[in-house]
Amino acid sequence: MGDFVYPGILSSVALLVYYFTLFKSGTARMKYKILAPSHDGPDDYVRRVRVHQNTLEHLALFLPGLWLFSFAVDPIWATGIGILWPIGRLGYAYGYYKSPEQRSLGLYISMPPIYIFVLGSLISFAVKIFS
Repeated sequence: MGDFVYPGILSSVALLVYYFTLFKSGTARMKYKILAPSHDGPDDYVRRVRVHQNTLEHLALFLPGLWLFSFAVDPIWATGIGILWPIGRLGYAYGYYKSPEQRSLGLYISMPPIYIFVLGSLISFAVKIFS
C-alpha cells in the first residue's frame, strides 16, 4: 500500500467535499419546500443545486485523474497537486452560495489539478510505451 495511502485519504476528503455540497443542496430543498423532481426555486436554492451538480461533474474527472497520475507518475506528487481540488471546490461553493460572481477563484484553483492529472498521466504512459 505504501504511498498510495495518501491519494486514498485525498479521495476520501474529495468525497466528503462532494457530500457537503449534497447536504447543502438537500437542506435548501427542505428550507424552500421544493418538491422532487423540480429544481426550480429561489436563487439561493438554485445556486446550491448548481454547486452540487458542478462538483459532481468535476469529481468524475478528479478521482480517476488522481489515481491515474498516482500510478503513472507518483502518488505523493498526485496528492500534493490534488490537495488544491477540495480547497478550490470549497472556495467555489462558498463563493457561489454568496453570489455567482464570487465562484471564479475557487473554480480556477480546482481546475489545474484535473488538467495536470489527465495530461501528466497520458504523457507518462506514452513515454513508458515508447521507451
